[in-house]
Amino acid sequence: MSPDYRLGPEHRFPAAIDDSYAVLQWVADNKDRLGGPDAKIAVCGDSAGSNIAAVMALMARDNDGPAIASQLLVYPATDLRMADHQSLIDNGEGYLLTKASMDWFKANYLNNDDEANDWCVSPLLAADHTGLPPALIITAEFDPLRDEGTAYAETLRAAGNDVTHTNYDGMVHVFFQLGPLVPAGASAVSEVAAAARAALGG
Repeated sequence: MSPDYRLGPEHRFPAAIDDSYAVLQWVADNKDRLGGPDAKIAVCGDSAGSNIAAVMALMARDNDGPAIASQLLVYPATDLRMADHQSLIDNGEGYLLTKASMDWFKANYLNNDDEANDWCVSPLLAADHTGLPPALIITAEFDPLRDEGTAYAETLRAAGNDVTHTNYDGMVHVFFQLGPLVPAGASAVSEVAAAARAALGG
């Protein structure tokens, strides 16, 4: 399922989060006709989508469901404060995704800068990361978001969760979508597919 969640600037935070959680609940309520009563659910996304996927895993835990079998996060944005992550400094220009474009996305998503401190915006800032589903986190060497993804992997692991973190050397943001052209992109797609298959029992 790919939620057609509302977008900013017309619909700012928390519209995308509310819509995505509503879809998650709908999928759980309709498992019988979607995949059977024993079907499992994983959350997955890349970049802004993986931000939402990570928030869904936290919300599902805090609301006693729906049960999530895995979270598959491809270069996740986990800290919209955009503070002192070295990769943002080193890779903020010249590697497709720029700091300037990230500033623009943030300005069109949030109602004000203070919302970046909300864990539903910056899942890295959640007070509790225990009891979350197994995570696959993929990062890219020349991505401004690399250190946020790495920090999230380390935070989840420190909280006792099962985490696999793969950093793809030499890659930039969006390499995952370039699988037909970039061998590392194809490898990352295969890694996510294998993790999804293992989590969902397919």
